[in-house]
Amino acid sequence: MEQRGRKEWRARQCWFTFVVVFDVLWSGAYAQIRYSISEEVQDGTVVGNIAKDLGLDKSALKDRGYRIVAGSTEPLFQVNQHDGILYVKGRIDREEVCERSSPCMISLKTVLENPLEIHYVSVEIADINDHSPDFPEKEKRLEISESALAGARFQLQTARDPDIGQFSIQQYKLSHSEYFRVEVKDRGEDRKVPFLVLQKQLDRETAGKHKLRLTAIDGGKPAKSGDTEVIVDVLDVNDNSPVFTKELYSVTIRENVPVGTVVIQVNATDLDQGANCEIIYSFGKEVDSKLMDLFGIDANTGEIQVKGPIDFEKSKSYEIDIQASDKGPVPLTSDRSVLITVTDVNDNAPEIEVTSFSSSIPEDSRPGTTVALISVNDLDSGLNGKVICSIEEDVPFALSPSVKDKMFSLVTKSPLDREKQSHYDLTITAKDAGQPPLSSEKTISVVVSDVNDNTPEFLLSPYTFYVTENNEPGASVFLVKASDRDENENAHISYHIVRDVREGNKMASFLNINSENGDIVALTSFDFETVKTFQFHVVATDSGTPSLSSNVTVNVFILDQNDNPPVILYPLSSNGSAEGVEEIPRNVNAGHLVTKVRAYDPDIGYNGWLLFSLQEHTDHSLFGLDRYTGQIRTLRSFTETDEAEHKLVILVKDNGNVSLSATATVVVKLVEPKEAFAASDVKSAAKKDDEDTNVTFYLMITLGSVSVLFLISIIVLIAMQCSKSTDYTSKYLQEANYDGTLCHSIQYRSGDKRYMLVGPRMSTGSTIVPGSHANTLVLPDRRRMSEEEHTDHSLFGLDRYTGQIRTLRSFTETDEAEHKLVILVKDNGNVSLSATATVVVKLVEPKEAFAASDVKSAAKKDDEDTNVTFYLMITLGSVSVLFLISIIVLIAMQCSKSTDYTSKYLQEANYDGTLCHSIQYRSGDKRYMLVGPRMSTGSTIVPGSHANTLVLPDRRRISEEVGQI
Repeated sequence: MEQRGRKEWRARQCWFTFVVVFDVLWSGAYAQIRYSISEEVQDGTVVGNIAKDLGLDKSALKDRGYRIVAGSTEPLFQVNQHDGILYVKGRIDREEVCERSSPCMISLKTVLENPLEIHYVSVEIADINDHSPDFPEKEKRLEISESALAGARFQLQTARDPDIGQFSIQQYKLSHSEYFRVEVKDRGEDRKVPFLVLQKQLDRETAGKHKLRLTAIDGGKPAKSGDTEVIVDVLDVNDNSPVFTKELYSVTIRENVPVGTVVIQVNATDLDQGANCEIIYSFGKEVDSKLMDLFGIDANTGEIQVKGPIDFEKSKSYEIDIQASDKGPVPLTSDRSVLITVTDVNDNAPEIEVTSFSSSIPEDSRPGTTVALISVNDLDSGLNGKVICSIEEDVPFALSPSVKDKMFSLVTKSPLDREKQSHYDLTITAKDAGQPPLSSEKTISVVVSDVNDNTPEFLLSPYTFYVTENNEPGASVFLVKASDRDENENAHISYHIVRDVREGNKMASFLNINSENGDIVALTSFDFETVKTFQFHVVATDSGTPSLSSNVTVNVFILDQNDNPPVILYPLSSNGSAEGVEEIPRNVNAGHLVTKVRAYDPDIGYNGWLLFSLQEHTDHSLFGLDRYTGQIRTLRSFTETDEAEHKLVILVKDNGNVSLSATATVVVKLVEPKEAFAASDVKSAAKKDDEDTNVTFYLMITLGSVSVLFLISIIVLIAMQCSKSTDYTSKYLQEANYDGTLCHSIQYRSGDKRYMLVGPRMSTGSTIVPGSHANTLVLPDRRRMSEEEHTDHSLFGLDRYTGQIRTLRSFTETDEAEHKLVILVKDNGNVSLSATATVVVKLVEPKEAFAASDVKSAAKKDDEDTNVTFYLMITLGSVSVLFLISIIVLIAMQCSKSTDYTSKYLQEANYDGTLCHSIQYRSGDKRYMLVGPRMSTGSTIVPGSHANTLVLPDRRRISEEVGQI
């Protein structure tokens, strides 16, 4: 149970890591997949598994609110939030959804939240043959004269089929008739028009009416059809029609012939007699009215004459339908065509047409950029229509012939610069090759538009400004200005300050610039003592697309003002006041340095030049002050009558226009030489005591931390070693007669063979090693087993959708020990693509499978334990090194303590030098110091100390006395 829990914990950890990585990589991403289904499928039909196809985690679909984003109409599909499968919701009629559009695509948008993912799914609705062809009328009547000749065509009504493609109408069939047949004319877009063709001349006396059935058939399997009844009524008319003497009449005339000229005469005859043979000539019913304005025909003679101007450029030929009809009760007619060809004369000048013209061209256009497409047209033909175009030479444009005849491209031949010339008037000349030649001209205006090709230019670079400190916040301090040679938006400049704290340019954050005029305002007062100079960058950007910018460096120098009084550095008491106490021996000579008053002024120049002076003193003959250095020295030797304490007030002031000053108080105490020496030793010893205490404290913290880490590493290492388990419980079920003696296995290797201790019973197919007491197995060679291939279709079954391989029956003793399965995986495309996978299934005894499982588990655990031990050893080594370094540092710091407390004061002239050093120690509540054979004034002799041990005065008592003084 413990091992199983540990495995589950590791599995959860790996799964969590995978989910986190997947979420980071694919958060906010989207994908698109496509499915195809047929229309009219049942409600709930599975379209596809979106979660599987997109690689989504099915268990997280519901928690992340997986859904289809519905539109304004009722959705046709729904997605299952538990397994990610897309289902059909309701009946889908392709003709209702997409009408005749092909293909019929329905786009869905699916959404996952936390994090947001959008996936687009396209579902193609495939058409099925669910509609039959249908005629608008169930009965159609036609009237055909018996004089109609064989081959006459009569258009019939077309059927309609809402389906598309192969399911639309593919053919028409006509019921059997010796007089009629049906022909179909394909007009595209699934439109097939049936025509009734007369195969044999009708005879009303034989059959006055013909009933036919027209059937429309689609391309479905099975095909669907619809029919209508066609009734043909035969009309009795004049049996003989007029017959023309020629099958085709043709003639050639020149353009611009005079009106009234006879072009040609047509002639027709009729075998009938009487009125039925009298012929009247006329233009056909379909002849254009414009053609009738150009030509006329004599109804009796058949002469065709010119009525209007004939222009070759409008039409090179005319085809006129001439109709001859008799005067019978039911007139019979015959049609013939007359072809009139017109020859050309040079009567048209070339026409220049700008088919595509850009009146404005950017100035950065490369040479060869097309400005306009010039189409030159001459309605004449031959040499009369051959045109040559030209353009003036002193412009940066040229005419380039196109592949197509009489087409030219107006292109740039050199770079343009709007700043030099922004407008061109171009004259194009076209001239034909006729005799005499005709020509024409056309002028077009080309404007060179501005592009953002000029960066803003600052008036100065760099800018240097001087600003006096303590300026008024919000007031303008300086101005930068830039210009741009472009125009309009490209020349509109905005300014901003580059604010990049990483470059140390923090002062830029206290500046603001007017983006329109470049006026820079300081948001704070500058302090010379804080910053004396700084630099920032101003960027000028135009409003072009893309915008261009330039930057300028602005150097700002802060000018100093005398706004800071002198600051006393020494003396400085514990409460922060400029007051100090100096103790000097009485036996010092004149010129002895008592102390030095140290001060500074943050200002510079005369504002920071300090002078020292004695403002108050008890005896002007005792001490002198250097006005430039602040050193206080004795002016003479001290006498017995001089006071033991002297108070000096020093005035420190600068040399600004308005001088600022500060004062410091120095109290000078005169002490005997030995007392000064002992006091010095006490202070030095106390200071060193504090320093040693602090160092020892921090070293103890470091030593304690390292020790804790060391102990934790040891405990973790021991815990990991103790957690190793040799219990490799089999994951296979035992046979019914298995006695359970094989409880565990231990593997090892010797030479090229691998052995395993499996218990008192052996696995089938293993070899006994001599001397092993029949409990060591030689593992079989895997390569030898893979050579045997057997297939039994009754043993295994494959789920064609999920790819799961399952057994179909229980195994018997006669079944082969190894079965090779070759799996074919293919898609459902028009051209199917596939791949294969081979699975070898080996049948083993339960004990052998148990041993093999133990081998893999043991090998895996050995690798894991090796890695853990390696990293723990590295950690243990690092902690040990830190521990040793801490011990060494602690020893070094303890050894560096010094016991030499040499006095910093000069000895008196008569001082014998016996007090050379001191050693301090503590006993109970008292602190003692070994000071030599002579005692310091104010100390107490400790009995038995041989007069060389001093009880140090209580510091608190001394400080109270000093405070009272």
